[in-house]
Amino acid sequence: MTNDPVHWEFHHFQSLNTDQLFQLMRLRTDVFVVEQQCAYPELDSHDNHPDTIHLLGSTEELVAYARAMPSSEPTDVGAKSVVRIGRVVVAKSHRGTGLAQLLMQQMMSKLESNFPHRDQVLSAQEPIIDFYKDLGFVIESDVYLEDGIPHIDMRRCLEPSSPHS
Repeated sequence: MTNDPVHWEFHHFQSLNTDQLFQLMRLRTDVFVVEQQCAYPELDSHDNHPDTIHLLGSTEELVAYARAMPSSEPTDVGAKSVVRIGRVVVAKSHRGTGLAQLLMQQMMSKLESNFPHRDQVLSAQEPIIDFYKDLGFVIESDVYLEDGIPHIDMRRCLEPSSPHS
């Protein structure tokens, strides 16, 4: 686990201040575009959508980030609405500390509270599939290339609460 105390904040786009917005754009660009050498439009229309949830994990600077987007459009054969998690990132200086697990636990807990009957889905980069499996996600697709990087679709099913629980 990380030794630095991490301060977690959930935001919608309109509640982000300019410093937070700059830090999340810089972290995502540093990792997804520069480090992974993947030239693609990293910022997209999901970032400023009013329903998108941004999770920021900060010490003295932003060290972890993820976003989630509730989907009202059916994404599978069962026509079940889902919440899509994406842009999961931890600063290089904080990798291997358990921070990624804390980040995902924070996000999954928030989504379970806000969207208790919606499955959580994500597109995992192939090398970290086991990380997501350990968090309860299961593989839903074959490997495919997204922006030149092998990915696999994964899902964490949330069952409706039983009245006897």
